[in-house]
Amino acid sequence: MPKIVAPTIGEHRELRRSQLISAAMELALTQGAQAVTVSAVAAKAGLARTSIYEYFASSADLVADLVLEELSHYAHRLSDAIKDVDDPYEKIERWIAEGLRYVADGRHMLVKSLNTISTPEDRKEEIAMGHRHLMAPLRRALEETGIVEIKTASTMLQAVTDAASIRIDAGNEAELEIQSAVTFAIAGLRALATK
Repeated sequence: MPKIVAPTIGEHRELRRSQLISAAMELALTQGAQAVTVSAVAAKAGLARTSIYEYFASSADLVADLVLEELSHYAHRLSDAIKDVDDPYEKIERWIAEGLRYVADGRHMLVKSLNTISTPEDRKEEIAMGHRHLMAPLRRALEETGIVEIKTASTMLQAVTDAASIRIDAGNEAELEIQSAVTFAIAGLRALATK
């Protein structure tokens, strides 16, 4: 019987799950998502391969949890960037800037890598909900601007941030790209709001 390393069995299970997620995250960050296998994660966490199946049904299930974990991390970063801000344009500025800083620090490569692995069908809706949760603060801020065509504005913002992301990935100065993207996006949104 495995040794319990926390005050309760529930806390022990959560600690073990957290250790496995951390090991998988480290493998994905350093070697890519393809390295996230049950065997590799077990070895990295110092646990028996069979013990992983107590927490995850498969490598794909583990990757789904990694995607959700990363979406949660990113959502918290974005929420922290816009907390205590009332002006919708300032919220959007900060949201874009923090999203592009996420690109600049390289962490988005984890998401790109994880997206190359198929997730179980029964987890896809959960992941889609995580994406919607991530975008909700931006959508609310866009609604607060008075822009009628929110979907159009969102699509254009996505294009601006995608272009800035590509330029940052190509080695251009991140803060200059961020400032340019924010300036361009906010000017465009203000123009849409006056239509």
